[in-house]
Formats: sequence, structure tokens, C-alpha cells
Amino acid sequence: MIVVLTASLWAEDVPQRQARIKDIATVEGIRENQLVGYGIVVGLHGTGDSQQTGFSTQTLASMLLRMGVSVPATGIRVQNLAAVFVSATLPPFARPGAKIDITASSAGDASSLEGGVLLMTPLYGADGKIYAQAQGPLVVGGYSVSVNGNTKQFNHPTTARVPLGRWWSARLPSLWPARRRFRCF
Repeated sequence: MIVVLTASLWAEDVPQRQARIKDIATVEGIRENQLVGYGIVVGLHGTGDSQQTGFSTQTLASMLLRMGVSVPATGIRVQNLAAVFVSATLPPFARPGAKIDITASSAGDASSLEGGVLLMTPLYGADGKIYAQAQGPLVVGGYSVSVNGNTKQFNHPTTARVPLGRWWSARLPSLWPARRRFRCF
């Protein structure tokens, strides 16, 4: 009786740990999906791409043409915009309409993305199909200050996040419905 009482008292002192199955196992065919796109960030205060970054001017001229404005690429000044690559991770079981954080990184020679807004950018899956759109104001986690030839930089001012800036618009192909059973490993 003393042994049982001691064992039950000891069991009450041990903290119980709970783990969700999704945290300790993976299911074959269920995974995150990487998405990538190319877009334009506007509203930069003179910290955007230089004229030597030709693809920024070409992208803006093409975007304006799609909106009905015909401007020759040679007449565009781009110091207030930057060409960016956009990436995002779509978690498994996300539903269409879900908003998820995205990351935008300068593709040209912009010195900072601070204060910029990402214009609507299609995001492509590995199969080349568009699965989501990204858009919104950027949040930069770094800075760069230069005074009298002295420069101080913290983190990377040319990479930024758009919190809840992407919404999923198309269902990704999944191996789950095709399988009648699943394996955890």
C-alpha cells in the first residue's frame, strides 16, 4: 500500500507534456508549398533601383502598358521603385482566401525598401501555375544610415516582409485524395 501511495504522489508531481501529432510526425504527400514571383515595390524615397538596372524600367513600362498608359522605357526614372523577387510558403491544408506573410527581396541595386508598397504580384508554384497573389505595404527589419562617409547598417534593408500580404487563390494539387491510406514517419 505504501508503494502504491508513493507512486501516485510521484506521478502527480511530474508535469504532463502534450504534443500534437502534426508536431511530431509527417504524413507522406502532405507538405508545405513554396511559391515565388517577380514584382515591383513603389513609394521608395529615392532608395530604389538606379537607371543602370534596366529590368526595373522595362517592368514598369510593361505594367503601365497593361493599364492603358503608353510610356517608353527610356523616359522612366526609377529611383522611387525597385524590382523584387517575392517568396512565400503555403502551409499544408491552407484554404483558398487564407492570408499569409510573404517576403520581398530586391532584385536590382536598391539601397532600401523602407516605406515601399508591393504592387499586386502573381506567385507561381513549382509547376509554373499561378496559385496566389501578393500585395501590400512592406515592413523592413533593418536600416542603413550614411553620414559624412560613415555608414552604419543593421540587418538587411533590401529584404522586407508583407504581413498577411498574400492570399491563396487556387487549390494546389495534393496527393492526399488519391491515396486511400496514409503513412506517418
